Amino acid sequence: MVRNHVLSKIEAGEWAEGARIPSETQLVDLLGVSRMTVHIALRDLSAEGVLVRRQGAGTFVAPRRSQSTFLELRNIHDEIEARGNRHSTEVLKLETVFCDLALATELNVPPGSAVFHSVLLHRENDRPLQIEDRFVNPRFSPDYLEQDYTRITPNVHLMAAGPLEEVEHVIQAVPADDTTRALLDMATGDPVLLLRRRTWSRGMIASSARLLHPGTRFSLAGRMRVAR
Repeated sequence: MVRNHVLSKIEAGEWAEGARIPSETQLVDLLGVSRMTVHIALRDLSAEGVLVRRQGAGTFVAPRRSQSTFLELRNIHDEIEARGNRHSTEVLKLETVFCDLALATELNVPPGSAVFHSVLLHRENDRPLQIEDRFVNPRFSPDYLEQDYTRITPNVHLMAAGPLEEVEHVIQAVPADDTTRALLDMATGDPVLLLRRRTWSRGMIASSARLLHPGTRFSLAGRMRVAR
């Protein structure tokens, strides 16, 4: 009852982000439940990141995390706009590199092969949300380096280059180095959520990407239908 009451108020917009919610005593009187029931519900919602409890100040509605899906391949521009926000991209690198053994294995090409490399910083309402560090097989997209990635995303270009056949995802929580922390505007000690993604098309590995997100304000979610 307490949990549903709190969530319904938040979802309805009656309790906005950063708003102080009623005290435990007020919720006890309002809902007619025990103090322990209220305490446990608020504790659990705080652990889930829905609420923030501040000693001596009360309990507040936590900022909502940006969320993306990982069971399907979606364009970050569309995801951000679907939340009613504005997407922008800064191109940090757009270059040709030559594969060492590890990268050659990752892309299934001979060591020393030339591949395309891009590093982009995606922002949501001007706040850094994702570093997209991507390697692309030139056989799949010969004109990859010629695109303007401030106007379209690599996802849009690559999906137009060939039909998607297979996707591999690996998700990790990793420590942030100084460069990542600065680009994503993260505090010292904050975790990074890393999504490693490889895609196959036309019988080859088309690209391999490392997508880095600030773990304190980003989450990944997925839902799938199970055949019966």
